Amino acid sequence: MMTSTCSGPQGMSEPWLGAEEVARHLDVAKGTNDPWIEPRGLPAYRIGRFWKFKISEVDTWVQRGGAADIEEARKTKKEGARVRSKVKGPTVLSLFTGAGGLDLGLEAAGFQTRLCVEIDDEARATIRRNRPGWRLATPGNIHEHAPRDLLALGGLREGELDLLAGGPPCQPFSKSGYWSAGDSKRLGDPRAATLDAYLRVVEAALPRVMLLENVRGLTFNGKDEGLRLLEQGLERLNRRKKTNYQVTVLHLNAACYGVPQLRERVFIIASRAGTIFREFAVTHGDGDGLEPYRTSWDAIGDLDVPVWPEELEPTGKWANLLPSIPEGQNYLWHTPGGGGEPLFGWRTRFWSFLLKLAKDRPSWTIQAEPGPATGPFHWRSRLLSVRELCRLQTFPDDYVIEGGRRSAQRQVGNAVPCALAELLGLEIQRQILGMPFVRTQLKLLPEHRGLPPPPQRRERVPKAYLAHRGKHQPHPGTGLGPGAACRKQDPNLAE
Repeated sequence: MMTSTCSGPQGMSEPWLGAEEVARHLDVAKGTNDPWIEPRGLPAYRIGRFWKFKISEVDTWVQRGGAADIEEARKTKKEGARVRSKVKGPTVLSLFTGAGGLDLGLEAAGFQTRLCVEIDDEARATIRRNRPGWRLATPGNIHEHAPRDLLALGGLREGELDLLAGGPPCQPFSKSGYWSAGDSKRLGDPRAATLDAYLRVVEAALPRVMLLENVRGLTFNGKDEGLRLLEQGLERLNRRKKTNYQVTVLHLNAACYGVPQLRERVFIIASRAGTIFREFAVTHGDGDGLEPYRTSWDAIGDLDVPVWPEELEPTGKWANLLPSIPEGQNYLWHTPGGGGEPLFGWRTRFWSFLLKLAKDRPSWTIQAEPGPATGPFHWRSRLLSVRELCRLQTFPDDYVIEGGRRSAQRQVGNAVPCALAELLGLEIQRQILGMPFVRTQLKLLPEHRGLPPPPQRRERVPKAYLAHRGKHQPHPGTGLGPGAACRKQDPNLAE
């Protein structure tokens, strides 16, 4: 250890130590001692642009209890060193981990998860049960951690991380907000503060690549303030840190890459060096030269049985109408010109109302918090089991979701399809990290099961619903329905 000698405050000659040398002396991670200087009273002297310390004063401060959390800091350093020694592939730090869909896909692509940050207790329990080797930040609230503390927990230093990945809560930008209120709160929603938190971790970590997932509403024309917040934040970061993060926005439908589910999401990717990420070619679909879509039958056909637990029986006013709707259809079947009875007006309900799977097509989008009439429902007019939900999101079969039915639906419905995350991880390795011999075949896609059985036989509309027959007006247009009109008159109704 090299030190310089100069006169101390009392005229005594004693070596000055820098911040990194003091961290070594105290056996804590570099940067841990910074927060101890002013609020905690660690003796330090500003010499030019750097803090300098005297060992005798530091030791006295510790003996007097100034660093009450020093043992925890030492434990964090040792854990970080242990994690570093075990890492063999590119590293990822996960924010807003949820049930781990994005992270499982990245794991399948070869990434090593260094730390997960997740606030939901049941999602944390899911991670602990299935991936006990993934370290969870405690507490799980990202707003309660300084970004550099998260780096220390992951055994990382600035610039070491390969990939920062996460999907901040999407509700502020979701399409459901448009349906229910004619708009959504967007940056006015307190949950949108997670975008700022994500940017703070980018600045602290300076990862080689950042990956952010969200709903399409983040980039809606004229409603893209969330995207602009990210772009402007990265521009400021580039000026301060001399980096070159350039945003690529991908609009991906998971079914176009072999996931057995129609699920549209936005992925934002940027590299520290300014390498532009190129959108990759669609692999599945109905067109020439494409593999056929993976279907609902491919994913869950082996779980199809004629009897099921009572917990999978649908409930609510419209439950008994489901058997009268064909596979792959929704309530629109029972609108004028739809083929069934005129029970509803055209587009007067949300798309997923009484929506059913078709065996020979990909699943409709899995919802996180469905109401009793919200699909997709099984082609047998029942709820999907948690295992079936996981299959449609391409979770591994041995992965167990903790919590009750409602929690499991929320965890799985909020997740990124694992196979789509695997594809993104492989493409990041190929295009940005420059890794050789990156495979192209995905491990997490379901296999084809062959042709499915014929569609389920459609039943007659129960007499109780025939009283709804009549001439129903169609929906007047986006943001013009009666619910939206009421909310525009009284904004408090949208809360």
